[in-house]
Amino acid sequence: MLNYCVYQDRCHYEVEQKMREFLLIPEAKEEILMYLIQEKYLDEERFVRSYIRGKFYIKHWGRNKIKINLKQKQINDKLIGRCWDEIDDGDYQKQIIEYIEKQSDCINESNLFKKKNKIIKFLLSKGYEYDCILDAFENSSI
Repeated sequence: MLNYCVYQDRCHYEVEQKMREFLLIPEAKEEILMYLIQEKYLDEERFVRSYIRGKFYIKHWGRNKIKINLKQKQINDKLIGRCWDEIDDGDYQKQIIEYIEKQSDCINESNLFKKKNKIIKFLLSKGYEYDCILDAFENSSI
């Protein structure tokens, strides 16, 4: 379990899932979990911050998609809310504008309204908020 946590940041849920693969008595699982937490191999906040940075700056996901995935890992809303400062608002807006311009070039639609709707649907599927998308359209070249 130590190697599993050292390889990359993990949340409690992932560690518990991994321990289910092993045939351990509940007391052993609790002891392992406590050791990992005490020795700082397992830290929920560090995991959430790392996860948010990675999913935004590498995968270019929006906040909604990141939040949904963190909720699936049983991370509470308060912790998620505390960690949003990992994403710079300027970078977030720039990413939406980049997607708008890239998608605008890829979509062959003469009707501007339909084209804009397709771009909005794409950005919503990437997890970006509707309000942020509309703000970005105002700042983009479309």
